[in-house]
Amino acid sequence: MEATAQNEREIGIGVIGMGGFGLFAVQQFVQTPHTKLVAIAGSKREEAIRTAKRFGAEQLGSLEELVNHPDVDVVYIATPPFLHYEQAMLALHAGKHVICEKPLAMNPEQGAEMLALAKEKGLLMVTNLMQRYNPMFARIKHLIDKKLLGDFLHGYFENYAGDEGLLPDHWFWDRTKSGGIFIEHGVHFFDMFAGWFGNGIVKAAQVIKRPNSNDIEDQVQAVVEYGDDETGRKLVNFYHGFTQTGRMDRQEMRLVFERGDVTLFEWVPTRMILRCVADEETSRALMDLFPGAQLNVTANISGKDLPLHGRHKAFDAYQQIEIRFGFGDEKQHLYGELLRLMFREQASTIKFPGTHRLITEENGLHSLQTATIADQIARQ
Repeated sequence: MEATAQNEREIGIGVIGMGGFGLFAVQQFVQTPHTKLVAIAGSKREEAIRTAKRFGAEQLGSLEELVNHPDVDVVYIATPPFLHYEQAMLALHAGKHVICEKPLAMNPEQGAEMLALAKEKGLLMVTNLMQRYNPMFARIKHLIDKKLLGDFLHGYFENYAGDEGLLPDHWFWDRTKSGGIFIEHGVHFFDMFAGWFGNGIVKAAQVIKRPNSNDIEDQVQAVVEYGDDETGRKLVNFYHGFTQTGRMDRQEMRLVFERGDVTLFEWVPTRMILRCVADEETSRALMDLFPGAQLNVTANISGKDLPLHGRHKAFDAYQQIEIRFGFGDEKQHLYGELLRLMFREQASTIKFPGTHRLITEENGLHSLQTATIADQIARQ
């Protein structure tokens, strides 16, 4: 009976930073049973007014009022990065759990201080790195761990992002407010690859400034090494360019293995093309891993062509195949589902401390540390 009562206890959400994405996220959060949007602080945006009306939430004039509201249990922060530290510390000191948009903070020192205070008070201090809740993330993790295509060798992430909504005076271009592209945006993808391969070491990084632009930095890239001598070292290239018209905004990542490669599309991957040579057992395992996928046979492989060789290894395969998966999915619906899963898991931890979580406080700090090192190397 006690566990049932605890599970049905209502969790009140307070929001600071109710813009377009804040509205989208809150719409997902409140779908968690026994969750209510209680208040929105310090925003007169149309999104905030509409959201308050829709959910019957209070509109408060300051963050101080929000964090001291008796019905607010968790504060959701969706403001620019330079505000995260001050706002989160205020909420934590007031005894509120915190979920904030990426990055955790502007630098690892601030982030470590935030996590230390949260731990001291028994509170959440979670960065919304929702990539790990994507079923595609888990499928690729299984493919890597089970070595269905052999050892992983190399990867890249290419982010050709639109900048039409980022006018020259937008805070995004101001490093004192955003931290730069690695910190503001790159943390998502450093965390994704760390989830697949463990924490990496930044080996090189570069930054490009837009000509005649008053020092706008619109392109960055980094090379991160994963693994070690025992497991095998792997290099992954990360590129982010905020240079495109919105209609050409697109992302692609590729993972190369000994017997094939996987290409994923979108910044939260929804679509996949896998190309490989495979024996019967591997083909079956791949189709089980990607149910409903379209399989195309590129070529049959017969006796005179066997065995195949690569990296001085010999192996058998009976077909060269292509598997296409996820092309019918609506990506916006998937984004919403990932936000629901993230909040539901954190809400369970609020009610039942010790609940296993895919994203913990450390994810936000580790991804910020990698991004900060990349940013520092790019400026040497």
